[in-house]
Amino acid sequence: MIERKLTPKQQAFVDFYIETGNATEAYIKAGYNKKGARANAARLIANDSVKSCIDERMEQLQSKRVANQQEILELLTSIARGEATAATLRGVGMGEQEIEEDMPPTMAERIKAAELLGKRYRMWTDKVDIEHSGEVKTSLDLSNLTTEELRAIANSNKRTN
Repeated sequence: MIERKLTPKQQAFVDFYIETGNATEAYIKAGYNKKGARANAARLIANDSVKSCIDERMEQLQSKRVANQQEILELLTSIARGEATAATLRGVGMGEQEIEEDMPPTMAERIKAAELLGKRYRMWTDKVDIEHSGEVKTSLDLSNLTTEELRAIANSNKRTN
């Protein structure tokens, strides 16, 4: 690890950025001026020393207790294939239950795992038909848009109607 010299404000920015994930908010919390915070925060986060410090700290924070993408995909695949097993309560009558070990996933669990895998691999997309002034009908793929982008589209349609 290369030792990098950061000013106390830059170090505070790194700490707050890692905590909040928001560069503008971290910039202000670190004691910098609010005026021009967004642009200045973007410049600060692009600074090689600051960026390297953030990357190193994030790497240090990564824990073996947190599943990575590959582990999650492997788990979902094993559930979808019915290979994973778990302990499950099973009714034995008269309101009694016992724990049954090594039960395969239910069909509902397998379908849910397959659905999540399908979403990950974009096997299907949600399409929405939108009518504009009653004359034009178009189909848009909205599956990759953020909530803010969808709201912006809806608001722009309200203004034009």
